[in-house]
Amino acid sequence: MLSPARATLLRISAARYSALRATAQPFSTASRLSSSRSDGARDGQEGAVATDEPKRTLPQKASHIVRSILHGSEQVRQETKDTLSKVLARGKYVHELSTHRVKPGCMDKYKAIVAELYPLIVRNHSPRVKLVGSWETDIGDLDTAIHVWEYQGYPALSRAYSEYRADSAYTELHQKLQPLLRDRKSQIMLEFQFWPTHPPVAKGGVYELRSYTLKSGTLLEWEQNWRVGVECRKHHEVPMGAWFSQLGNLNQVHHLWQYPDLQLRKEVREAAWSENGWPETVLNTVPLIQKMSSRIMLPMPFSSLK
Repeated sequence: MLSPARATLLRISAARYSALRATAQPFSTASRLSSSRSDGARDGQEGAVATDEPKRTLPQKASHIVRSILHGSEQVRQETKDTLSKVLARGKYVHELSTHRVKPGCMDKYKAIVAELYPLIVRNHSPRVKLVGSWETDIGDLDTAIHVWEYQGYPALSRAYSEYRADSAYTELHQKLQPLLRDRKSQIMLEFQFWPTHPPVAKGGVYELRSYTLKSGTLLEWEQNWRVGVECRKHHEVPMGAWFSQLGNLNQVHHLWQYPDLQLRKEVREAAWSENGWPETVLNTVPLIQKMSSRIMLPMPFSSLK
């Protein structure tokens, strides 16, 4: 039997296909010739009217067609550029996703060091630097720690990096940390304008970080659909944060959720399918994804979100 979610998606897909067929017009060879003759007559009439658009040579026309196919029209590209810079990002903060893969058997030592190091950073650099949260992965990439930092813009980020290197206490603790790690990654992100990062709260339970690698050029479409999707989910749960990458691994989006337990997570996600707009959000965004992953995480004692 089909699950309710899959059945809903199939109904939507069938409805869209029927609508497309209903609006499609037969386009025979005769109609193409007739249309061509009509267009030629109109071109002849309009040819007497002077236009400001310069005539393109054949190579220029070919180049314009290729650019339009590969990159879209000039107007669409400009609208996309304006939208990404002015609408997508909230613009207030810069966030950093720090991923540490810890050597097996060393997680307790690791957590003891970061429990001293990270509150020290917050004390010395607040309010320019804040720790959104620190978690240990419980399901997914095991022996992994996830930290999300918040900076008051790129100047605060650059200043913090410089001050870390000059801080002897930071350097000492960081040197103790390095032998415990297999590798570490840093990614600079911006938060979505419609999905601000949740302020510090102690809710307990588990956190889920869902990470998506999108096809190039689809971030705007993702944002437009998730503006609707997150409103549907808000009826059942509180979104904790959402970011898109700017430096490091690109074309990536991260969504952060919190649940009291895994059973309630299951029930909440199933309940979202009853909301108008959620099935469409899933149907429209799944084709945009190249790769996705999910981590179930437990907050560390000093985490702001826990």
